Amino acid sequence: QVQLVESGGGLVQARGSLRLSCAASGRFFSINVMGWYRQAPGKQRELVADMVSGGRTNYAEFVKDRFTISRVNANNTVYLQMNCLKPEDTAVYYCYAAVRYSVDSSTQYRWWGQGTQVTVSS
Repeated sequence: QVQLVESGGGLVQARGSLRLSCAASGRFFSINVMGWYRQAPGKQRELVADMVSGGRTNYAEFVKDRFTISRVNANNTVYLQMNCLKPEDTAVYYCYAAVRYSVDSSTQYRWWGQGTQVTVSS
């Protein structure tokens, strides 16, 4: 079992900033990827950004140059700094982690946080 606890969502005006945090805990060998998805009402869940343990990042086009993902591997924590927020960024943001349970297996299992609401007013 892996627990992911998110924080940092809220209400902000357009062009404002928010910083999301997500801390993973539980029994696992390592976390390969940590990242963020979001889901707006009536839409599918979509990738925002993720980061592998070695530092390589991946961003959706719609957040490039506005959002920055970072990670502290020692604390199993991932952050999402969101700047220049737009009303269309309004969504529930979900943290995820892809974990390995054994040094002998490369199989990864994905776990999700409960989500945190981000609302951007115009």
